[in-house]
Amino acid sequence: MEDSPATPPAIPDAASLREAALAHLARFATTEQGLRQVLDRRLRRWGVRASRAGLPDEDIESAIAVVRSAIDGIVASMTDLGAVDDAGFARNRAVSLTRTGRSRRAVEAHLASKGVDQDTMREALDDSLGERSDSTAQEAELAAALVLARKRRLGPFQRPDREEEDPLKALGVFARNGFSRDVAQSVLDMDPDEAEDRIIAFRSL
Repeated sequence: MEDSPATPPAIPDAASLREAALAHLARFATTEQGLRQVLDRRLRRWGVRASRAGLPDEDIESAIAVVRSAIDGIVASMTDLGAVDDAGFARNRAVSLTRTGRSRRAVEAHLASKGVDQDTMREALDDSLGERSDSTAQEAELAAALVLARKRRLGPFQRPDREEEDPLKALGVFARNGFSRDVAQSVLDMDPDEAEDRIIAFRSL
């Protein structure tokens, strides 16, 4: 006896996509681009299941195209509700990434990958970390470099039982992570107690 063909799953409609958007946003912060990608993946997963159930590819593509047109409206409505806020996402992510040892340049690259536009990103970074040339931003950058140094056991955090590190290799670690040579050298020259105090002070802000 032959197996009967699987029943193609019901394609998501605008209402189910909106429910999916709300469920995702209840658990995760994201950007407009991020939410579009979540909803688009949902449609593509439906397409895979429908194909396995035997639905012709042209019917799958046609159905997805119709529903995909609703995604922009759903994203816009989530933004109007305040559930999606690229600027707020950028500010929060900038602070959290800096506290884990990311340079401003690395934070910018991360936010760009999440779809945050340049103007929103610049304003969010200035608000959360300080304008690039001011002392607040410089302190944040130094604190982030110190966190990285502690993770990698560099400079003031080098273990006493290890051989003295090669300064050029240490500088290379900072450069690859987006820190300037001046910031890296300041970290490598810093007293261990001062280094710890600066990290604590930054994380308490």
